[in-house]
Amino acid sequence: MKTLEQIKEQYKSETLDGRDLHRLANFIPFNMLPFCGMEAKEGLTAEDWNVDVIPFNRENVINQLEKDVAFGFEKALNKRGISAGMMHEVVMMWNWILEEGLEDFDEYAQYGLPTFKATAVKYGFDNPIGEHAGNEAEYESD
Repeated sequence: MKTLEQIKEQYKSETLDGRDLHRLANFIPFNMLPFCGMEAKEGLTAEDWNVDVIPFNRENVINQLEKDVAFGFEKALNKRGISAGMMHEVVMMWNWILEEGLEDFDEYAQYGLPTFKATAVKYGFDNPIGEHAGNEAEYESD
């Protein structure tokens, strides 16, 4: 798994709205906020921020990944193109961070369903498309 320092040095956000970095910010200490393109609200101290920081470890990253895969499936299955595309990038970020075999998996079809499915299967998350690959015509836009 990559370290926060490696992420800071190597990661480039591909989202239009920064949702990947906003999710990552939950795991980073106050002094690294600028790397995520964020500034602390006036009056917020490092002590205040760091109380709520989620420890950056595999278990916590996978817990967040599970939520993001579920949200990605929801957006993809409802054919919400922009949101599904952004969630695809979020899931790709977590897979890149985890370095457990899906970091180079980048099959974007039908709103990101192949990526959501591959990730769900790997980690035992809910997979609402079952045996489908995620690239079937029934998932195409109308």
